[in-house]
Amino acid sequence: MLLRGTEALTAAAREGTAIPGFVAYNLETVQGIVAAAETSGRPILLQAGASAFRHTGRTALMNLALDAARRSTAALGVHLDHSRDLDEVAACVDAGYTSVMVDGSHLPFAENVALTREAVRRAHDAGVWVEAELGALAGDEDVSTGATAAGGSMTDPEQAAEFTAATGVDALAVAVGNVHGFTADPVRLDLDRLERIHALVPVPLVLHGASGLPGEQLLGAVRRGVAKVNVNAELRRAYLAAVAGALPEALPGADTVAVWTAGRDAVAATALRITETLAPGATPS
Repeated sequence: MLLRGTEALTAAAREGTAIPGFVAYNLETVQGIVAAAETSGRPILLQAGASAFRHTGRTALMNLALDAARRSTAALGVHLDHSRDLDEVAACVDAGYTSVMVDGSHLPFAENVALTREAVRRAHDAGVWVEAELGALAGDEDVSTGATAAGGSMTDPEQAAEFTAATGVDALAVAVGNVHGFTADPVRLDLDRLERIHALVPVPLVLHGASGLPGEQLLGAVRRGVAKVNVNAELRRAYLAAVAGALPEALPGADTVAVWTAGRDAVAATALRITETLAPGATPS
């Protein structure tokens, strides 16, 4: 069933847990994420777009994700991730997405405010909640390795409070040392900065680039107001490793189903593990 509204997000913030946002690129990753939601009994956001649209086409992936969520017994939101295009935001809102992220983090502050405010207006008119980003993460959201912490910019706590008030956004993604993709050196989050942001910002916080973060860092962020955690690279790595492992036996008979099944099962197992990590001691809904 579709998870609409911000109630699950605000409940997670109140409980000291977090909802995972898992990025999907194709049928098998969608199915794996849905399976994790059904097994865990926890709410999950199925993130379809915007970069994945370049592979599947927007309509195909939108329809796939929405149909899977509607047919599932689990509470699944369908979320547009990292969109810089208001027309794309409007298309996903019209299609039935439950939330969207407008990413103006590459823009000067005033332009980010203007872009986000317009996305909020369009989405709220349809009952869809909005995530935005302030600060910039290093790394590439679609490439798993080779990232470094250099090139990002940290979120300023006072500016975050100003941004939230000026835009009416429902959730705010922040940069506190987190990086898209896996890094050669361990990532250390600036948890003190995150705590200051949490004290000043009245909406749930979002952590992007969570793949590979040590458990104590991840849970430290959750305890400081992070109610949504994005995971992409970790699912991709699990999927590709499973496919690579299944290929030697599958190739002689051209058993594509065995390969796709291995990838789907690996995504489901990884997503389930992360979902449970983000909700320690929580009672399944």
